[in-house]
Amino acid sequence: MKTLDEIKEAIRKGLSPEEGLKALTDYVETHPGDDEALTARGMQHWSMGDRASAINDYLAAIKTNPESKAKMALKATNDILDYYNKDLYNP
Repeated sequence: MKTLDEIKEAIRKGLSPEEGLKALTDYVETHPGDDEALTARGMQHWSMGDRASAINDYLAAIKTNPESKAKMALKATNDILDYYNKDLYNP
């Protein structure tokens, strides 16, 4: 079993998104209380376009550790999803 740092490094070095997600999911299954792993998996989901799964992972990480970095990721996610350009709606 790889460590979380090894998995993150493999993703940075070009591991396919699907393989990276699988590796993170396997890691989370054996370390369910690791908020950093949940955050990393949420970021992987986000990069693959799966917004709902990303948010669920961020929320799980925050539930595990209220001071998790997932708080910032969730805020950024909500900012992106809540953004709209009023000029596009009022020509």
